Amino acid sequence: GAVPVPRDQLPIVLPEDVSFDRPGNPLDRHDAWRNVSCPSCGGLARRETDTLDTFVDSSWYFIRFASEPADKPFDRGEAEQWLPVDQYIGGVEHAILHLLYARFWTRALNRIGRIGMSEPFKGLFTQGMVTHETYRAGDGSWLSPDEVRRDGDDWTHIESGAQVTLGRVEKMSKSKRNTIDPEPIIARYGADAVRWFMLSDSPPERDLEWSEGGIEGAARFVQRVWRLASSDAVSEGSDEALERKLHRAIAAVTEALDGLQFNKAVAQLYELTSAIEKAKPSAMRSKAIRILVQLAAPAAPHLSEEAWAALGETGMIVDAPWPQFDPALLVEDEVTLAIQVNGKLRDTLNAPRGLDRGAAEALALASEKVQRLLDGNAPRKVIVVPDRLVNIVA
Repeated sequence: GAVPVPRDQLPIVLPEDVSFDRPGNPLDRHDAWRNVSCPSCGGLARRETDTLDTFVDSSWYFIRFASEPADKPFDRGEAEQWLPVDQYIGGVEHAILHLLYARFWTRALNRIGRIGMSEPFKGLFTQGMVTHETYRAGDGSWLSPDEVRRDGDDWTHIESGAQVTLGRVEKMSKSKRNTIDPEPIIARYGADAVRWFMLSDSPPERDLEWSEGGIEGAARFVQRVWRLASSDAVSEGSDEALERKLHRAIAAVTEALDGLQFNKAVAQLYELTSAIEKAKPSAMRSKAIRILVQLAAPAAPHLSEEAWAALGETGMIVDAPWPQFDPALLVEDEVTLAIQVNGKLRDTLNAPRGLDRGAAEALALASEKVQRLLDGNAPRKVIVVPDRLVNIVA
């Protein structure tokens, strides 16, 4: 069995006369180093030749990506032009294990003077796990989702008809057999619908529970965008309300993507799509369709490229400049004024933004609810907070 090396024999020094002339672990071919006497019984023994965890083996690749000389692992000056990595994105388990070793290697290389940084990554964003229900047969064995069907409130094994026990929602894993094969789903709904669902269902840092119904909703949205793009006709005229909605969507989607808040970006695109569908034909509607397709491109690239071509645009959408918004159009023209009488809310009124104090006071006093409370009496005092409230002291 496994025998620990006595403390007084540590450290075990690796041999330098190894050969890397063929694939595989060179220590397995170094008989003089591998074959030793057992420190417990003195009999024949073999040293463990697997000296590095697999995560360790892949924990300096980002340096190699930045510098790839043929005669050494990396060039320090060249690597430091690109590093440290600005943003690292990974699953929670991978991040914990990989980052542990990546930081160790970076600090070790820094300590021995091989690279001038002590941290490998400036920013870390940890994705949640994809989860699914689990199913057990009567003998306790795990069943995959395609082996069971739902009968009312119960679950049944399709092949045998036996009752199945519904287990907890857990991360997808081969051991629990609760993984979903993506190929049939992509064949049925398309890759963009699958991607859209995964981005829209929850913030990316949280776990995502897989849902067939969610993908169906995403697939319907893909078709809505395609219908807008494929049926757009050149029209004239403006639409001020749609223009404001469009510029607010550009600003919100841009901010959400920069902040890795993909579900918020998707929500904005749902709202913009609905607004475009309700709008009458106009030049602004045609413009809004094109910008909608551009804003959707990071989440639905295949749909967006096809829609871009269907709209008669030249080149690829990925090469088109990102839409810009007009800050002036982000400001609402109207505000809601709270109308109070003696400090209690009695009415709310829509008013133009920037309404002067006299006009705001007149608007509040014209309210039927206020007039009933005053009962023909003049107010003792009127307090106006611009664009927010009017308080009438009776």
